Amino acid sequence: MLCYVYVLESKKNRDFYKGFTQDINKRLKEHNSGLTESTKNHRPWKLVYCEIFLNKQDAINREKYLKGNWGRKFLKEVLKNYIENR
Repeated sequence: MLCYVYVLESKKNRDFYKGFTQDINKRLKEHNSGLTESTKNHRPWKLVYCEIFLNKQDAINREKYLKGNWGRKFLKEVLKNYIENR
């Protein structure tokens, strides 16, 4: 089964949220429906970045990386044009 590591952006305050799931469409709906405690006050959300993994542990490790300092720097570089032009 595929695993997705994703980055959402709050349309409300432009905060980023990083997570992983096995069903990206369902998970985005959960975030936007207020079913996720940590994101419900920052709705609506949009998907701005996603990586696909064949192994769940690899996805979990990547999510942890993206939540850390080096991962935040990586995302700023990868999403540089998006961030500058939003």
